[in-house]
Amino acid sequence: MMISVELNSNASEKIHYNHSDYPMFIRRGLLSLYPNYTAPNHWHDDIELIAVLDGEMKYHVNVEILLLKKGEGIVINSGQMHFGFSDTQSECDFICVLLHPMLLCPIHSFERDYLQPVISQQGFAFALLRAGIEWQHQIYERILALYEHCSRKAAPLWILSEFSAIWALLYENLPKSTSNGMRQTRDLTILKNMVGFIQQSYPKKITLSDIAASGAVGQSKCCRLFASYFSLSPVAYLNQYRLNKSLSLLKETDLSILEIALSVGFGNASYYAETFRRWMGKSPSEFKKQLHKELPI
Repeated sequence: MMISVELNSNASEKIHYNHSDYPMFIRRGLLSLYPNYTAPNHWHDDIELIAVLDGEMKYHVNVEILLLKKGEGIVINSGQMHFGFSDTQSECDFICVLLHPMLLCPIHSFERDYLQPVISQQGFAFALLRAGIEWQHQIYERILALYEHCSRKAAPLWILSEFSAIWALLYENLPKSTSNGMRQTRDLTILKNMVGFIQQSYPKKITLSDIAASGAVGQSKCCRLFASYFSLSPVAYLNQYRLNKSLSLLKETDLSILEIALSVGFGNASYYAETFRRWMGKSPSEFKKQLHKELPI
């Protein structure tokens, strides 16, 4: 079954944690479970950790695209736009961990001295984990340990222990802030405003001018930001978001193709079907039939 990322109204990812009382999410995944081997662009307050077990994937963080191979990984700082993908539709087996920074704040001085200096560091959007660098390899191994701890009786305690060790390694080894950090932070805030507008307004008719206005920028800067962060035009991003929303309707409802097209903001069924086919390689009707075949009796 394909995976779709559920988003909050501000375009941050809505996290369904493993433990309802603890902000921890840990799972093993396959890139092929996402439409076109591409996870939706998203951000969240949690720290994200990825460890590639087999295969490889590209990882888009803000304006950079990084290649992650077997035995490598990445740590994504809080609040960064990111997504994994394969433009060649190659499989990737990976572990994904989301841990909220509040776990590391038993007292205020921990937050002041060790948490905020890292989270707020403008040069730290991500940290690559390469096998040949000892402290990075140690974090990779601890991501594997996090996954193994999930089944333990005291799983939250073991996970907290590993997370603290990972944070200590980041704190001691991260380079200082880069000079372009403040500009990227401003651009990211503008982009989040525009993406949030798209998410709230996607069922309605939206123009490029509307999207740019929601970020209080001109249309040319709006297009540059979407191209830099998502490798898409604003309109292409809007259509892809609408298509992602339509997937859940195809899976979970008996609405007609026309009803689905109109409910997610497409003007008519034929344009929706044409756009869907270019994106998924099959029509919405074919996709729905395939889903029914995959469902257990």
